[in-house]
Amino acid sequence: TAALGEETLASASSSSDSDTGGASPPPRKKHRASAAEGAGEPGASAVVTGLSGIVLGLATHSPHSQATSAIHFNRSVVNNLSSSMQANGAGQGQESPELSCLNSAQNGESSSAGGTHSNGLLSSTDNGNSVGTSNGASAGPGSGTSAASTASGSEVGSLKKKKRLSQAEEDVIRLIGQHLHGLGLNQTVDLLMQESGCRLEHSSATKFRNHVMEGEWDKVGLGLPWLHNSMHFDRQGIGDLPGDLLSRMKFLLLQQKYLEYLEDGKVLEALQVLRGELTPLKYNTDRIHVLSGYLMCSHAEDLKAKAEWEGKGTASRCRLLDKLQTYLPPSVMLPPRRLQTLLRQAVELQRDRCLYHNTKLDSSLDSVSLLLDHVCSRKQFPCYTQQILTEHCNEVWFCKFSNDGTKLATGSKDTTVIIWQVDPESHQLKLLRTLEGHAYGVSYLAWSPDDTYLIACGPDDCSELWLWNVQTGELRTKMSQSHEDSLTSVAWNPDGKRFVTGGQRGQFYQCDLDGNLLDSWEGVRVQCLWCLGDGRAVLASDTHQRIRGYNFEDLTDRNIVQEDHPIMSFTVSKNGRLALLNVATQGVHLWDLQDRVLVRKYQGVTQGFYTIHSCFGGHNEDFIASGSEDHKVYIWHRRGELPIAELTGHTRTVNCVSWNPAIPGLMASASDDGTVRVWGPAPFLDSQEAEALNENCSNMDS
Repeated sequence: TAALGEETLASASSSSDSDTGGASPPPRKKHRASAAEGAGEPGASAVVTGLSGIVLGLATHSPHSQATSAIHFNRSVVNNLSSSMQANGAGQGQESPELSCLNSAQNGESSSAGGTHSNGLLSSTDNGNSVGTSNGASAGPGSGTSAASTASGSEVGSLKKKKRLSQAEEDVIRLIGQHLHGLGLNQTVDLLMQESGCRLEHSSATKFRNHVMEGEWDKVGLGLPWLHNSMHFDRQGIGDLPGDLLSRMKFLLLQQKYLEYLEDGKVLEALQVLRGELTPLKYNTDRIHVLSGYLMCSHAEDLKAKAEWEGKGTASRCRLLDKLQTYLPPSVMLPPRRLQTLLRQAVELQRDRCLYHNTKLDSSLDSVSLLLDHVCSRKQFPCYTQQILTEHCNEVWFCKFSNDGTKLATGSKDTTVIIWQVDPESHQLKLLRTLEGHAYGVSYLAWSPDDTYLIACGPDDCSELWLWNVQTGELRTKMSQSHEDSLTSVAWNPDGKRFVTGGQRGQFYQCDLDGNLLDSWEGVRVQCLWCLGDGRAVLASDTHQRIRGYNFEDLTDRNIVQEDHPIMSFTVSKNGRLALLNVATQGVHLWDLQDRVLVRKYQGVTQGFYTIHSCFGGHNEDFIASGSEDHKVYIWHRRGELPIAELTGHTRTVNCVSWNPAIPGLMASASDDGTVRVWGPAPFLDSQEAEALNENCSNMDS
């Protein structure tokens, strides 16, 4: 076989001589990185082919020592060929930038007998022999060809220019490394850091982390000043760790040390930490007093319960480390689970920007796909008619879902109130009971906080108020202070035992469940009422185009909202921060009650001098819905002025809209056309039928 290889080498040399005019130039090395580099050099190709034959033959039929000698011989010949080719200007490789920076090896690649690639991947094997790769990665000792390829590959790597990573690229690598480390892929992290030339964290921080996780508290205490100094002299210009933060870190470490001593029953050592280390810090003395009380704990479980502490071990130390990391600059030690935090923020931002997102926000990343952007379809939004309720025989002036979302109350000019039951599965409504006897019609309804009672009010010339027991259908109270009164609005106190009512003739009363008058405020012409969550303040819109706050306990009042046009109605968000106003000739306005500023004016709705009731709705009250005199229901996202949907179907003015507080995808609207429409997501139909339903929902994406 050796003789055959020599003949092949001689043949290749003679071929090369004939191509160059007979003179035999020095052997030239053939680069394997690109076929274009060796174009027009068949002689050099033949040389490498012959050498490969020699090496393969020796490796197959010769003892190990002879194979090794042949391999060394092969490398020396290839190196001589390479020198000759470079001297003649042939075989020079193309320069290509690489992503990796600052590798430990000078040429940016590493070789190992174990077959590890420079990119951190193990080379594949074929019948037990390592297979060389075109990126110049090292191969195992079982293949002479791979060894030769490694030698030439390293020279190719030396010719390549390395691209310096930007700060953003280094940050991404560190984030990936931290995430992989959290998954336990430590070898992968080491290879990633080695190839990229980055470091996951400061060397002092690594030692600090290890000391904390091992519970080596003496070393941790000594390491804090060292970490402080390392940060001070760090080339990235981190600067000093503020003294108060250093004290806080020391306190957290000593607290963990103290608690672990107590759990181990080392009371004297724990007392020494408390007196000799924690107390001299003069930091958070109140907490030190609490810690001293733990000395009286009789056993470890009692200590864990009182201290709300997981106990000695990995869990509590990881929690401690997470707290400590928040005090260190990210260039020294990354904040805990930083990649997950960024991804969660990205998902939440996409949800916030989604016009139709109307489901509960799940903070877990497991519930979403990170491979796709978050998009909610309009078909999941309550803008399709699911049901039309026609039991009223005249104009429907008001509708309101109960606080638990299980019932809907509707009031009509036909003098009746109908209670509807909401099916929890199908979300269909069925008639539960009818409450009759309201001589003037029903223009306003209010559920008690526990949904036991329902109060019904009439229009302007109505001086009576009805308080119904919804469970039994019985009238508990029919209140009328004077035939001159006008009781058109009502609001429950949060305690469910009192309510306030009033009208435009100057009446403003606070009463109990039996209709007994508790307090009154003279001279206030009330248009709409609302009780705040503190139970003391009552908001009332009046004929002076304003909303004022009234306190029945100390009989004080103050101006909160001032508009330039009459306020026909208003409602308040669950947290009491925002108020939604229907303003005559202006439309729907959003006010911040705390800052007393106008936040937004919503466009599209037609609002004259009819009393139209709007509402907050959807999950987290992210949406706003209102009726309109143009027979439509308008829906806005709270942060946008333009409507995201216009719902058609009613044939006269839509007086009121109510959004189910428990079912974000269910909404009801009441109209002068005598119907109540129930709106929900699109039914599960084929594409053509679903498109046909779109005529009921004109999308107005902003």
